[in-house]
Amino acid sequence: MIESLPMNAFEPLETLSPDSLETPNVLRKVAGAARQLAELKGVTGTIPNRGILINTLGLQEAKDSSEIENIVTTHDELFKDARLPEHEQGPAAKEVHRYVRALRTGFAAVSQHGLLTNNHIMAVQAELEPNRAGFRQLTGTSLKNQDGLVIYTPPDPPAIVPLMTDLERFINEPERLRVDPLIKMALIHHRFETIHPFYDGNGRTGRIMNVLYLVMQGLIDIPVLYMSRHIIGTKSEYYRLLQSVRVDGQWEPWLLYMLSAVETTARDGIRRVERIRDAMLVAKHRIRSEFRSIYSQELINNLFALPYTRVQFVQQDLDVSRATATRYLDVLARAGILVKRRAGRSNVYINPVLYEVLTGASLSQT
Repeated sequence: MIESLPMNAFEPLETLSPDSLETPNVLRKVAGAARQLAELKGVTGTIPNRGILINTLGLQEAKDSSEIENIVTTHDELFKDARLPEHEQGPAAKEVHRYVRALRTGFAAVSQHGLLTNNHIMAVQAELEPNRAGFRQLTGTSLKNQDGLVIYTPPDPPAIVPLMTDLERFINEPERLRVDPLIKMALIHHRFETIHPFYDGNGRTGRIMNVLYLVMQGLIDIPVLYMSRHIIGTKSEYYRLLQSVRVDGQWEPWLLYMLSAVETTARDGIRRVERIRDAMLVAKHRIRSEFRSIYSQELINNLFALPYTRVQFVQQDLDVSRATATRYLDVLARAGILVKRRAGRSNVYINPVLYEVLTGASLSQT
């Protein structure tokens, strides 16, 4: 049983030897992951309104990332509540939407400043856990294994600020360790999760930091690389490898795991973005051809911003009357482009193609 790590386990990351990290196995994985990231970056550039991808893929990532923390919601609940005011959302959906806000907050900060500072990290966490508590002032919750035995206790509060200050410098000063940015991302993630600086939201904050760091390094343009689904599928391995570095300094297996997660997730992201792009083009051409009087790019953007839309959302996005918005959506539902369903006292209109891209399930199966 290991209850805590000695402080020498938190030696600055820049003291690691590049040769010990950039092994032949790791460099092969770096090359594969980098190729997939480059292709993902390219395909996201083929969608004119890339904010659509942040909405659609970001919401799916928020669901998956929250599920790792045992915050579970259904796609149906999530999509129905997506644009409703927070007080009208269910508890789990509310948590997921906080994740989306946190992602956007971090992306805005990195885009504006070209840095990922502790203030930015705290702002991300504050969106996830809206208590503005900042770094822990109490001993962190111990990590237990499946048998209930404590295997790791995070550092005590006095150590957190120095450790996070050191990590902040490592993130933002490339000369501190000259290795590939994908390797640095894996090192940063491990160190952050080991410090565990917040009372709550450390896992979700750390996963957002991964994609923000890749944006900061120019490997992707927008935050659409989401590794939570991969982590869910390999959860026990993820935690085992985190701990093996803490105990034995086994960096190579951890790096290979994270690089595989990047490669696999980027490949999946490419397929999803291509399917969204192609579906948008099909819908655009059909609506413009068959329903020219209602066609607009704003309408297409609304239909692909999220799988579910409502009359009031079309009103807002297109600046039309409620009667006009209702007519547009009913026309598209009769044509089979959308599926109309009752939800409480109102209707929702579902984009079945986008629903299937995001969930992997046909709408007819729900």
